Amino acid sequence: MLLPDRQTNQHRSSHNSARFLDDVSADSSAEFPDRVSMMEVRLQAQEDEITLLKSSLADALRRIRIHDQLLPLLKQQLIAGGWFSPAYWHKGEKISKEILEKLGNPERQRKRLDKKAASSANLLTRSFLSNSVSSHSFPPCCCLCIPGQSIKMFIRGRPITMYVPSNIQNYEDLKMEPPSERLDLDWVYGYRGRDCRANLYFLPTGEAVYFIACVIVLYHINNRTQRHYRKHTDCVRCLTLHPDKVRVASGQTAGVDKDGKPLQPCVHIWDSTTLVTLQQIGLGAFQRGVGSVAFSFADSGAFLCVIDDSNEHMLSVWDCTKGTKHAEIKSTNEAVFAVEFNPSDSTNIITCGKSHVYFWTLNGGQFTKKQGIFGKYKKPKFIQCFVFSLTGDVLTGDSEGNILTWGKSAADVKTLGKGAKETFQIMRQTRAHEGSVFTLWTLHGGGLLSGGGKDRKIIRWSADLAPERECEIPEKYGAVRTIADVDEEELLVGTTRNAILRGTFSDGFVAIVQGHVDEMWGLATHPSQNIFFTCGHDRQVCLWNTEEHKLDWCITLEEYGLCADFCPSGSVVSVGLSTGRWMVLDLLTREVVSESTDGNEQLSVMRYSPDGSFLAVGSHDNFIYIYNVTESGRRYIRFGKCNGHSSFITHLDWSKDGKYIMSNSGDYEILYWDIAAGCKLLRNRYESKDREWASYTCVLGFHVMGVWLEGSDGTDINALCRSHDERMVAVADDFCKVHLFQYPCPKPKAPSHKYEGHGSHVTNVCFTHSDSHLLSMGGKDTCILQWKVFGAGDSRERLASASVSSTSTSSPEPVTS
Repeated sequence: MLLPDRQTNQHRSSHNSARFLDDVSADSSAEFPDRVSMMEVRLQAQEDEITLLKSSLADALRRIRIHDQLLPLLKQQLIAGGWFSPAYWHKGEKISKEILEKLGNPERQRKRLDKKAASSANLLTRSFLSNSVSSHSFPPCCCLCIPGQSIKMFIRGRPITMYVPSNIQNYEDLKMEPPSERLDLDWVYGYRGRDCRANLYFLPTGEAVYFIACVIVLYHINNRTQRHYRKHTDCVRCLTLHPDKVRVASGQTAGVDKDGKPLQPCVHIWDSTTLVTLQQIGLGAFQRGVGSVAFSFADSGAFLCVIDDSNEHMLSVWDCTKGTKHAEIKSTNEAVFAVEFNPSDSTNIITCGKSHVYFWTLNGGQFTKKQGIFGKYKKPKFIQCFVFSLTGDVLTGDSEGNILTWGKSAADVKTLGKGAKETFQIMRQTRAHEGSVFTLWTLHGGGLLSGGGKDRKIIRWSADLAPERECEIPEKYGAVRTIADVDEEELLVGTTRNAILRGTFSDGFVAIVQGHVDEMWGLATHPSQNIFFTCGHDRQVCLWNTEEHKLDWCITLEEYGLCADFCPSGSVVSVGLSTGRWMVLDLLTREVVSESTDGNEQLSVMRYSPDGSFLAVGSHDNFIYIYNVTESGRRYIRFGKCNGHSSFITHLDWSKDGKYIMSNSGDYEILYWDIAAGCKLLRNRYESKDREWASYTCVLGFHVMGVWLEGSDGTDINALCRSHDERMVAVADDFCKVHLFQYPCPKPKAPSHKYEGHGSHVTNVCFTHSDSHLLSMGGKDTCILQWKVFGAGDSRERLASASVSSTSTSSPEPVTS
């Protein structure tokens, strides 16, 4: 995947849609594609495949014509120049007539080119230049190592020629090693409140525990430090706290591997003090994912109840000590939102969800079920949540805004027939909120807290459900998703717009955790300060502080942003939008100081020249627009337009002297442009082989060829970024991984350090100005990870300090691939 548009979304969808299609709740089901939209995605994927095949075929035919015209001349020059003298061959190799016959046989050459054009893997061949003629592929036995050589790489049948710089005398002798630097997770920005419930708890240690992507965050509110539990292999979906307030159970989704095969979901039970995994429950027993988990209370948490995301939503009970299954039954084909043990009786379990509340009894390893009867009361579409009162009653919150009190009642023999046993019926209905009741939370003194959806209110109720106090959450934070009490007065509130608030009824609430709420693509780091900028499909543009680990400011635009870059002056940032419009924002005032429109398609890359005198704007209309920049980035005048790409622009970089641009496109082209000469396309790409680049974000190029894995289809790498010291390259791939390679890495199968944490395709990566940190952003997981960069020569004290303040000793070690 290269960009977030319909021409590339089909690949991202094939790898990642499975992990999110199951994350559906009553209030968020409209956010996910229905059957018609899925069919449209498949149709678009087929159309894009045809387009690429046509492009590959056209390129192959063009090269065949060129070779047919130049082969006689090339053959004469090779023989006359003495290139086949034995002095140029490695020891033991000789010239054969067979080689000359193959060179002079156009039919054989045509077959070889057809075979290469049909290949979908990354096939590398050696080739050599003769004056200014096009490069010609020699048989594999030819291993000459002379200046002027090139490397040819094939992606989806399209040949990509890359020229070896003059300072590399022997390509074969280059050694590829992983970089001496490594990454350590330093901070996690964001919270998954949009589509998950009961996912926020407060620990006796003073830490709030919550999750986003594959990471569970333990955030010390007063000290403002984070620890991270990172043993999950895919997106965490649910969380619950043990009665001892130390152990935590967390369940994950199944996800898919890079080949599209489903992975096995499971539940982890772990110690929140040491971050050590105590049990791994149900590996291979659950389907699609784990939707809800709950510990028993009456027996001090001896059992764990789990509901998976299969069609039947299997309800199972597990022995926490042994890790064995105690009982299992099919729950319902409808969505299930919550499960809990009766706090006074571990043989009683309650579940709720779409149009139902079930009361389960577990006896001798067998379940019996009774459905809650609504009787004269209107049956709501969704039962969103429930809690147990101190008197043993069950209180449910529903989509009609009511709190329903349930209790046991003698069976209605007239309705249910003779022999009918007691039933669970509604004893009382209390009007609570406008719109859904998303969460209920019981207080130590018997009181109750409720959180509303549409009205965004938090209401405190007495034990007999009389309203006592209420407050309203600001609209920008969304609806109340979940509540946890720090003490009798202070509360933590998770919201549907991925924020965590802290406050009281008297003083109001402030955000302590914030994040994006939709897919993100735009990322830029400041040229001299420890701040970075993000934008995404939620139309939010945000400025973050990497030292204080907080959001400095956030504004909402009329359209969504896809790319951004800071002006080298550091006072403004440019943002490219989805409609071809782009704007420049002042960092201090947040005002728009300049605005322009280039075409009517989405913009994919914004890049200032090193001295800040030019701005290049890459668009999906295949053009690169160049602007003169004056007044420290506040005034822009169109300078020219680069016209030559046959597909949408994906990445571009400026040369160090600010005169040239290297660019990539959606059909895997690498083109070079002379901006100083009037945005002229450089036809002879060989002349650019020794040019030095101020940045390196192009995913296709000689210096980064080794980041592509064998069999890649061209969309597997979304972004890369070279460090400012030019020692390493960070790569964002389509399989939720961040890679760290050495720079340059021009040989295939280059080793790297690999890091996990994201739960979706990683859309962008960027080093901070001092290379002290790396930022990575996920797509659908709406997560930003901040990694600390440390070298092999760093002291133990520095590494220990990073571990204490940012991550845990149980974090997985980076894997060298």
